[in-house]
Amino acid sequence: MVTKIAVIQKPPVMLQRDETIERMLDSIEEAVSAGATLLVFPEAHIPGYPTWIWRLKPGGDMALSSELHARLRENAVDIEQGHLTPLQKAAAQHAVTLVLGISEIDSRYSGTTLFNSVVVIGPEGTLLNRHRKLMPTNPERMVWGMGDGSGLRVVDTPAGRLGSLICWESYMPLARFALYAQAMEIFINPTWDSSDTCLATLRHIAKEGGCWVVGTATAIQGSDIPESFPDRDRLYTPEEWINVGNAVVIAPSGEITAGPLNREKGILYADMEVETALRARRSLDVSGHYDRPDIFSLTVNRAPQPPAVFIDS
Repeated sequence: MVTKIAVIQKPPVMLQRDETIERMLDSIEEAVSAGATLLVFPEAHIPGYPTWIWRLKPGGDMALSSELHARLRENAVDIEQGHLTPLQKAAAQHAVTLVLGISEIDSRYSGTTLFNSVVVIGPEGTLLNRHRKLMPTNPERMVWGMGDGSGLRVVDTPAGRLGSLICWESYMPLARFALYAQAMEIFINPTWDSSDTCLATLRHIAKEGGCWVVGTATAIQGSDIPESFPDRDRLYTPEEWINVGNAVVIAPSGEITAGPLNREKGILYADMEVETALRARRSLDVSGHYDRPDIFSLTVNRAPQPPAVFIDS
């Protein structure tokens, strides 16, 4: 079975959730028209990756940091409030699978804390999985809380068994193995890292896991930042590439089959066949015949970790 994948690295409307979703719906229509049935968006795409955290010094302009974080919180995705409903309806309408990164707000417990999450929406419009980034990277810890293991799951999709880790989680060997051990066939890495090192890691994962690998950051320039963004002209110049994107699709052999799509605000297409992943593990299956569970063992706690448990009698 061959699946056409669309890796969408167009910029969002920074710090504007609803406008970003509208732009995503247009991209979904474009990808569907090209025959794609598995569509991938970058890390924290709604309402945009908080790239300013890498430019503002910790403890520096606290007033600007506070204002930007407030706008990020106001435009974060509340799944329970139905913010993903338009995308779920689009997935069902076109019978496609969507994988997308979001800044998610926890409205159930704290009402304030944000998480860097990736969600998988199935072709019936149902939410198949939500994974919250286990360890935000460097200054990201001033923006997002740490997720638990409840989303370390591989889910069945028409394209194959699909798992996802976010950005530098791909450098966490035990997190990778937790997905390998669930018969993963497709690994999705929504990311902000468009470096050659990241590309080398994704190629390694393809070979190590015997799986298809898809990665993408957001292709975005300073000119894509809306005028409503506080202190835009101080933080960015119009012509600069804040991120070059580098969407890529890698076969289970570790060979690149499409991309990297560099400095292009567009969609990368590729054909994937699950059988290729299954054949790749004949010689190397790290959670099967190439494993030594008598020597090594891994326990993964996938129980949700709520901050409080309420018992009403």
